[in-house]
Amino acid sequence: MSSRSKIKVALQDGSNIAVIGGGPAGSFFTYYALEFADRLDLNINIDIYEAKNFTRIGAGGCNHCGGIISESLVQKLSTDGIIIPAEIIQRGINTYTMHVEKGDAVIQTPSNEDRIASVFRGCGPKGCLDTSQRSFDNYLLDLCREKGVRVILEKVTELERCDEGIIVKSKKLENKKYDLVVGAVGLNKKTLNMFQAISEQFVPPQVTRTYISEFYLGQRQIDKYFGGSMHVFLLNLPNITFGALIPKNDYVTLVLLGKDINKETVEKFITAEQVKKCFPENFILQDAAPCKCYPFINVQGAKQPFDDNIVLIGDSASSKLYKNGIGAAYITGRAAAKAAIFEGISKNSFEKMYLPACRSLDRDNQIGKLIFLVTRIIQRSSLLKKAVLNAVLREQKTNNTEKLMSLALWDTFTGSASYRNILKRFFHPVLLFNLIRGVFSKPLKTAHHQQQAKHKDLGQLYKNGEVIIKQGTSGNCLFVIQEGKVEVINEHNGEDIKLAELEETEFFGEMGLFEKDVRSCTVRALGDARVLTIDKKNFYESIQNDASLAYRLLEKMSNRLRDANRMINA
Repeated sequence: MSSRSKIKVALQDGSNIAVIGGGPAGSFFTYYALEFADRLDLNINIDIYEAKNFTRIGAGGCNHCGGIISESLVQKLSTDGIIIPAEIIQRGINTYTMHVEKGDAVIQTPSNEDRIASVFRGCGPKGCLDTSQRSFDNYLLDLCREKGVRVILEKVTELERCDEGIIVKSKKLENKKYDLVVGAVGLNKKTLNMFQAISEQFVPPQVTRTYISEFYLGQRQIDKYFGGSMHVFLLNLPNITFGALIPKNDYVTLVLLGKDINKETVEKFITAEQVKKCFPENFILQDAAPCKCYPFINVQGAKQPFDDNIVLIGDSASSKLYKNGIGAAYITGRAAAKAAIFEGISKNSFEKMYLPACRSLDRDNQIGKLIFLVTRIIQRSSLLKKAVLNAVLREQKTNNTEKLMSLALWDTFTGSASYRNILKRFFHPVLLFNLIRGVFSKPLKTAHHQQQAKHKDLGQLYKNGEVIIKQGTSGNCLFVIQEGKVEVINEHNGEDIKLAELEETEFFGEMGLFEKDVRSCTVRALGDARVLTIDKKNFYESIQNDASLAYRLLEKMSNRLRDANRMINA
């Protein structure tokens, strides 16, 4: 009987899973696999193999990423109870500054909160002297460790099929057999070849080379010149599709995306006047980045990133074109975990429940390619760039207009929405009219934005006693506590009846998502509390893609009903 005929089609109590790669994709898979298994009372064991040490400074602890966590992902993680702590966040992003040759425009956040985070994937760039820096990747690994996962700082050297599973080999440890092996190895060619050796139909993703570097300015200079604004550049430079400067605590990260970025391309970008004026006078960018790299990025998804007892996730499978690699790691990692726990670990199981998530990303990327083709045309046309700039400036100066162009660009830059959604909005008649009007109107004055020092927390801060929700008012969003406590009050006959105290990771205001009635209670801060809102659109998109959020809501609401009954009967 062949080994393929003996494969396990489903995980059982005591099943062993190896996750190769401890970056976000591997950690997200692990975290959600254990969450889902817990719902089924299924006891599984997971080992994560990671060659890098994310507690180290420089290349040894870095995963070569700009380190932006998008608005939509921050909301999704919050609803799952994953609150990114302040010590991980380098800076909260609340504006985007768009630069073209004729001027610049500041695009304000659609919300009143910081809901985009810049982070380091390791513990800081080469030469960093601040030993208090914490790694986002290591934070996710710690979440897995708390669930009992064994993290093995060891490089896997070979994979071998055997009866009922796959053997994972490394230099220092004994060979171990696993029921499922998860590949979260990024675009490491040698490791991808190991998966090809045991899965003949797997074809790795297509890649191109990009550029990332870190410039040290110090917190005071970052506050003065960048504040909480990420700077994006639509300049007519060869091979560059997207250029951005991302402020962090003491550093600003430069990211260049495009086709085969090389040293000459980087030189043209950093010597452009629009880039130089973002920095202090006489700051020489050519000599100021001791930490830099030319990593590969995924520009076309892998073919069949799964087989019996195998699934590849994150950049190894499908990513989001030029954007939000951490978000794609979340999507694919979570989808693969859901398939493995609820459907099985055979090739057919992954084809049924995991492949649709990859195909959705890949189809959206095809639309993304069209959007970036149009972007490239705009970059080459001074007339079109003037039209876009004028449209944004006009929207940002007027409070009572619908900011169609600004919001479409915001989601393009942040990666918070699908390319399909963005493309639909670009064809809105009013947006097209404003664009045409911008072509023929006189250039508007650039509104200079005064940068302000920004905190490292997400959401909105409420002081002690400050009302977050007022009983009797209408509402259509959910709130998640990022830090601190709130109290839930029922106002009855002039008296305040305290119903509950809620702490970090708990949510409230959920009834406003399901009914059009007014709020039934008042919620106010108990001490200082930081709270993040989850908008209705993002909430329903999350539930449509995965019912797990609805499960968590029902579980929490059931617990609250039980507590309320206990109070009534006391």
